[in-house]
Amino acid sequence: MAVDELDTRILRLLLERPRTSVREHARVLGVARGTLQARLDRLERDGVITGMVPSLSPAALGHPVLAFVHIEVTQGHLDEVGDALAAVPEIVEAFSIAGGGDLLARVVARDNGHLEDVIQSLISVPGVVRTRTEVALRERVPHRLLPLVESIGRTTSR
Repeated sequence: MAVDELDTRILRLLLERPRTSVREHARVLGVARGTLQARLDRLERDGVITGMVPSLSPAALGHPVLAFVHIEVTQGHLDEVGDALAAVPEIVEAFSIAGGGDLLARVVARDNGHLEDVIQSLISVPGVVRTRTEVALRERVPHRLLPLVESIGRTTSR
């Protein structure tokens, strides 16, 4: 889906000031509220905007340990293992991957002992062959999309 310069300005505002009203965003952008709403609807329909939820801190919720768990799965059991991962609250994301392993899960835990318990529960899932865990020490680049949006905006305005 192609985004134009106005779309990138809209996305930038949503990322920088997510709690601002549509009316205020329209004022800042210098467009009619209806125009902005139509653009937002299209961006949602096209899958560019996937949700409007607050960003939460697992650490502030009592889960400061972050680990990435590579999971090797028995052939033919990827869907079943994926469904089992979705039932584990400490798994905040999981992806099918190419390379070392079949799945990569982002796991949060209260402490290292809790992390070990979560990993042990993953090992007991039917279809899981083995796991490999990497513990994050410090976040160096937080999850962000604004630089990407700005880059796309520069490209489309040429």
